[in-house]
Formats: sequence, C-alpha cells, structure tokens
Amino acid sequence: MIIVTGATGQLGHGIVERLLERVGAGRIGVSVRDPRKAEDLASRGVRVRRGDFDDAASLRGAFEGASQVLIVSSNARASGGDPIAQHSAALAAAREAGARRVLYTSHMGASATSAFPPMHDHAATEPLLEAAGMPFTSLRHGFYAATAVELVRRALASGELVAPEDGKVSWTAREDLAEADAIVLAAEATRFEGPTPALTGPEALDLADLAAIASDIAGRAMKRVTVPDDAYRASLAARGVPERIQDLTLGMFVASRRGEFARVDPTLEQLLGRPPRRLRELLARALSR
Repeated sequence: MIIVTGATGQLGHGIVERLLERVGAGRIGVSVRDPRKAEDLASRGVRVRRGDFDDAASLRGAFEGASQVLIVSSNARASGGDPIAQHSAALAAAREAGARRVLYTSHMGASATSAFPPMHDHAATEPLLEAAGMPFTSLRHGFYAATAVELVRRALASGELVAPEDGKVSWTAREDLAEADAIVLAAEATRFEGPTPALTGPEALDLADLAAIASDIAGRAMKRVTVPDDAYRASLAARGVPERIQDLTLGMFVASRRGEFARVDPTLEQLLGRPPRRLRELLARALSR
C-alpha cells in the first residue's frame, strides 16, 4: 500500500488524485490529522487514517501495511514547530511499518546555508532519510509558482509590484509536481535513488519579468518597484506580521537574488512526458477569475 501524509493539503491531495488515475484506490492510504477532512477520498475507496507527526502512535497506525510512504514535508516552522522532529518521527514509523521505500518532498534549494529558512529543514531531513536504513527518494521540488501568482494578485490594485531586490526563480506549478510525485510512486521505471535532480518549471523569471507578463495579460501597466530589505521588513512589521514570517518572506528574496532557485532542469518534463506549465499560463488562469 502507498501511504501519503498530509493528504488534505494542496500538494498531498493533488498527489492522491493523480495516484488514483494510476493505481486502484485499494492500494492507496492517507495519513491525515483530521480524517473528517478526507471524506471525499474515503468515499472513493482510499484508506483514511489519523496520523499526526506529533503523535508517534497515530503514525504507526496510519502507516500499517505500507509498501511505500510519502512524507509531505511539514511547514511547522511557520508556526514555531519543529519540522525536523516531525520528519524523524514519520521516518521511524515508516521503518516500523516495514515500508520498502520512503519518499520525501524536498526542495531544489535545500541547503544549510540558504537565506530562506525552510531550506535548512530540507537539508537537515535528507541525512535522516539516508540514515533510516531504507531505500529513499528525496523529491527536490522547484519553487511553487503559487507564490508568484499571489505576489502579482496583491500588486494588481496598486499597479506596483513592491519587493526587495530579487533574482530569477524557476517557478513550478504545484499540480505538475503532484503529478510527477504520483508517477514516481506508481511506476518502478521512474524510481530515483536518493535526491532527484531539480524538478522545475521550464524557465526562470524574476519579479520584473512577472510584472511584464502580468501587464500584458491584464492590459494595464504593472511596475516593478524595488525597496531596501529593511524598509520591506518594516512594512511587514507595521502590518502585524510576526517576526518569524518576516524572516521567511525576506529570506525568499535574498535567496533568489543569490541564485538559489534559478536552475532549470529537464527532469520534470521527462517525468511528465510533456512541457511543464509556464508561469504565463498560470497567471492568465488566476487573473481571469
């Protein structure tokens, strides 16, 4: 049985949806904190069990009978939690369940020295995967394009995309990553040992590029305005944004201008058997709603 954690989140749910297209529902189980939120999956024959990264006993029950476990990375850092401890607990439960392989949704920018704090969590988790004593695959996702879409959405009213100095990012559609993850889970032929190459969108764009694309789609000018890091942090603080979220937000821009997310790799296209979605397509879809 293939077990997917976090299946009520956008990525996890998308992975399960794509898995259902490839394997029977009877071969899929999900581990979720609140099973009531996964009733749509249960109604289609997916095994739904409560599994909480902070409750080892629940994970053991949720992972029972697992042949593979996909650990969708925790975002506990954003709320002051400890994602490394959570990932470690999930790995231990997968090993106890007798899983033949464990997979983890990592990031192309995984690094202990990144300016973007979540990259530290991925960099710390990958050695845990290796030390767990099971075959593993670390799915190094590209940066979610949803972040770029949200930045543009916020800028629409004023016509100014205001942010610190940035750099090129290979913005990647979450739905493409969900499909690729499902392909890797379902087919032995696509199996990767250890970390995958970067699973990225087809092009790297900075915020000036985003503003130009949005201007073209919306039919009105959007200006890219660059502000100092300190001024941007002050604006976040003035809106009541907690300091740890300030660090996350500012760190994203600093890391991008260091080139941490600029790589474009063909692996995602090879997995999908088609070109990944371009940001223009994703922006056009979002701005038409």
